[in-house]
Amino acid sequence: MGTSRRTLLGAALGGAAAAAVGLPAAPASASSWVLKWNPSPYDDGLGAFETVEDDRADSHPEGQPHIYVEDNTYRFNMHMVDRDTSTDRQRQEVTGNRTSAGSYLQWLPGQTWRVTYWMYIPGSLKATTSFTHIMQMKQPGTGTSPIVVQSLRRVSGAQTIELVLPISGTLVGRTSLDPLHDTWTKVDFRIKVGDGTSGTVRWILSDGTNTIIDKSLTGVDTFLDDRVRPKWGIYRSLGDTSGSLQDTYIRFKDFRGYQLV
Repeated sequence: MGTSRRTLLGAALGGAAAAAVGLPAAPASASSWVLKWNPSPYDDGLGAFETVEDDRADSHPEGQPHIYVEDNTYRFNMHMVDRDTSTDRQRQEVTGNRTSAGSYLQWLPGQTWRVTYWMYIPGSLKATTSFTHIMQMKQPGTGTSPIVVQSLRRVSGAQTIELVLPISGTLVGRTSLDPLHDTWTKVDFRIKVGDGTSGTVRWILSDGTNTIIDKSLTGVDTFLDDRVRPKWGIYRSLGDTSGSLQDTYIRFKDFRGYQLV
């Protein structure tokens, strides 16, 4: 068979038939990030999220709403008098990725997801000796343990921001919080949902141009039960011993959610 005839036959028959006559099969399509969630604070408001946990214990009616849209960003206020249902801690958070009135993204085992967004951490939101979480990955339901936490933590007196996998107590990465205060920081978080050692995570912080930290782990546990659901806001313990707690807030903007397909 001549070269020109072989080429024409391969084009006509496609990958499987081409292989039968000794031709290379067409390459499989490469995986890519597909945008699945792109909320607008102006248009979607708090309807961008699956649930809103705004003073769920009704501890501070005068401060409500604690979570609201401000200048096309999502703002979360925390006052010293705010209390969660467990009164040794405070919580103002949203959960999930709502795509319509009756639908939201479900992060399931074997799937790989990515969320990007910008966060503004004011100087009044300090790292603490006890937990101060500003992003969590959890299974739905009250009283469930976190799978991933992005936290502000005092380490030997220094203020840091870190990503931890609480199931195994594994530190993914940690960097100084000081340069992140009073400025916008981009977060790029990726997770393959997997039980046992089949999960992966990657955590990137940047100023939009320069990378601040880029850490990843494979072979980790990123699943408990049901599904994984992200949370954002302020969830902190009142057990801090550094004197860092005060009235504060955090802001988020430009949320994007992608699935690797």
